[in-house]
Amino acid sequence: MGTEVKLLVGLGNPGPEYERTRHNAGFWLVDDFCRRHAITLSPDSKSKALIGRWQQGAHDLRIVLPQNFMNRSGFSVAALANFYKIPANEILVAYDELDLPPGVAKFKKGGGAGGHNGIKDIIAQTGKQDFMRLRIGIGHPGDKTKVTGFVLGKASTNEQRLIDDCIDEASRSIDTLMAEGWGTALQRLHSYRPEQKG
Repeated sequence: MGTEVKLLVGLGNPGPEYERTRHNAGFWLVDDFCRRHAITLSPDSKSKALIGRWQQGAHDLRIVLPQNFMNRSGFSVAALANFYKIPANEILVAYDELDLPPGVAKFKKGGGAGGHNGIKDIIAQTGKQDFMRLRIGIGHPGDKTKVTGFVLGKASTNEQRLIDDCIDEASRSIDTLMAEGWGTALQRLHSYRPEQKG
């Protein structure tokens, strides 16, 4: 039995200067998912986001890339969740995670923001914490004073390859999540090892 996901959110910053920065890993994941399923995203002025829709069988999934900056991501998520009456536990948010190395991604249900401004704003705007998370590892600079420059910087070629390969696997794990459920998707994604690929 699959897990209901009604809203898939990718977090990042809009604009070409941020496109390839680590903080945009959530955008990359949603882009990958949309590419595989031939989903087109269109601007929506009401929710200040790029939005799309994927329908297959019993699944009716809305997709959103907020186009406010990261610390205002919650506006788009709250607007769409309210409009489509989607409960928090049917929302999946993909974002960059400093506490995981490049090449590792993990599913998680609920919890705090862990210092992530996008997640912090979603919690503030929706008033809920129990949405699903997909944390994409980008590594840590080793010193908290360097975090801002690190997340807004570009990964090395090798790290980027690890992140891209992992995003491909994570994106496919969303299919598994919807088709076969939380346990199977977790098992698939959490057993992925980056060295399995080339």
